[in-house]
Amino acid sequence: MTNLTILSGKGGVGKTTLSSNLAILLSRKKKIVAADCDADAPNLALSFGFWEKDFKNWKQVQTNEKAIFDKKKCEHCQKCLEVCNFGAISWDAKKNIPIFNSMLCEGCGACELVCPQKAIKLVKINNGKIGSINTNQGFDLVAGQLKIGSTGSGKIVSLIRAKAEKIAKKQKADFIISDSAAGIGCPVIASIQGSDFIIAVTEPTPSGLSDLKRVLKTVEHFRIPYGVIINKYDINLDFTKKIVKLLKQKKISFLGKIPYNKKFVKSLVNMRPIILDYPEFEDLFKKILERTKKVAKF
Repeated sequence: MTNLTILSGKGGVGKTTLSSNLAILLSRKKKIVAADCDADAPNLALSFGFWEKDFKNWKQVQTNEKAIFDKKKCEHCQKCLEVCNFGAISWDAKKNIPIFNSMLCEGCGACELVCPQKAIKLVKINNGKIGSINTNQGFDLVAGQLKIGSTGSGKIVSLIRAKAEKIAKKQKADFIISDSAAGIGCPVIASIQGSDFIIAVTEPTPSGLSDLKRVLKTVEHFRIPYGVIINKYDINLDFTKKIVKLLKQKKISFLGKIPYNKKFVKSLVNMRPIILDYPEFEDLFKKILERTKKVAKF
């Protein structure tokens, strides 16, 4: 089973568009499972026409903890206030007790450790959910959602990956295609761990190139082979040439380029992968897939 992950340093460059269309092409000849590894803003299911309410098997998950305070045990030493590095604890001068802000609490446990009276303890909280749905394109899609105001998206992504692998093993799938979050934070690291090949998507802009360099350093740290796609390459042809030149200098595999076209916007609005409504783009994504197969050797 091959784990193929699609990511970018910058948001909005076309990861999900690439993920959904490659998933359809691969599923026509291979058995696959798709995973939306962006627990903060999942939208891979949207590209197949599904809303959150369409998932019938959401399961609440607990990947974080919050501090719970028992004021009866408190002896007003203020050690918890002193040790909190997240500003989650303030002091009520009238009642002479700490006040805990659950929205700021990171569940680090420092306050629990320093409290001499054991008036504080960490408890598991429901901070997200994961589920799966059949896309009607011949494969299942696994997704997750971090609860608003909660932390721990990286851990939820790890659970998404684990669920996708469980389904893939049960179905004897050939591929898992993961649509990663943007950036280089915990969700991205959780997305790429265990990947066999990475497709990095960028755009011909200074911020696109800058963020691409950052995310590739992260990928290189884990020693995962990768290649690069340039999306909307024709909005700045000079900058596209600059990126291609850089890739050649660094001996980085260039997997292809995608033009800017308003039909991509229409397909997003219609919540449909573009190759389903505009077959003329199918050959473009087939070439990208073939180059990826050649470079990745799968």
